[in-house]
Amino acid sequence: MKSFFASSQWRNIRPMVPLALALGVVLLFFSGLLMVQDHQETGQWRSPTIASPATLEKMVIYTVVVGIAAIGATLVIVSAGIDLSAGSVIALGGVATAICMERGWPPGVAALAGIIAGLLCGLVNGIVITKFKVVPFIVTLGSLLVVRGLAKGFADGKPVNIDQTWLSELLAVLPDDRKWMLFPPGAWVMFGLAALTAAFLRYTRPGRHIVAVGSNELTARLCGVAVERIKVFVYAAAGAFAGLSGLMLMSYQQQGDPTGAIGYELDVIAAVVIGGASLSGGEGSILGTLFGAMIMVVIKTGCQLMGWEPWVTQVVTGVVIIAAVSLDRFRHAREA
Repeated sequence: MKSFFASSQWRNIRPMVPLALALGVVLLFFSGLLMVQDHQETGQWRSPTIASPATLEKMVIYTVVVGIAAIGATLVIVSAGIDLSAGSVIALGGVATAICMERGWPPGVAALAGIIAGLLCGLVNGIVITKFKVVPFIVTLGSLLVVRGLAKGFADGKPVNIDQTWLSELLAVLPDDRKWMLFPPGAWVMFGLAALTAAFLRYTRPGRHIVAVGSNELTARLCGVAVERIKVFVYAAAGAFAGLSGLMLMSYQQQGDPTGAIGYELDVIAAVVIGGASLSGGEGSILGTLFGAMIMVVIKTGCQLMGWEPWVTQVVTGVVIIAAVSLDRFRHAREA
């Protein structure tokens, strides 16, 4: 047992323990509040609404939409960048896919078009940041508005409905003959992408270069790392992940909504930061990001089930982001 706790496997797992505990605490907190609220209204003690199959299913769906985009955002933040355009790119990815399907394109080609639309947005962000030396915060803040405008323009400002295909079943309720899957296909896509991206960061040279650029860009440059190329790559990858996230949102809503995913960029960043990534760069894990996404989903769902106003949810989300960043700064100050 002692040898396990001294092993590299335990050192990799150890940072996830507080996140798993935090997820459990948040679940228990809202479960308790909902049970008390229900008892006050009905006089009976019943299982909390947040634990019902329907609610859990909705949380899985929202986790997939936020989690896939957050996987790409992890690459950006690990490289010491930031991307504020994720919500708009998610909307554009869904709209692009829906428009292509409306025009009779095969579902697979339409899905690829939505992902490519996101990739191109990220590629432009990366090129502007590296070639024109503009701060990532400013570039992605501007692209947040530009991409949202493009999504509304392409869709004429209204949702684009889609026909029933396998794309519309990615986040659909599992029929009885497929309950063995446990989760909708979109969730398994997220798990697969998370595993591949984690392996990419840890075991490949480009993945290690991303971490090196985030840890110390000057040192990485002196060691021969193509810093500009790495930055363009991570923003393009983040755009592609956001485009895929838009495809998932479109699948759930059965339409491409140009006004959808507003504010999702904050949920995505919060998921990455809560998951242990440092906004200073050089640190972050994909598994931690998924835990962060789940924590954000439970918080938002719990607020909604409690009947709190949307502004309360926004306040809670903002407080969580500030607390996570403050904790990260405090941790780095102690280590220094």
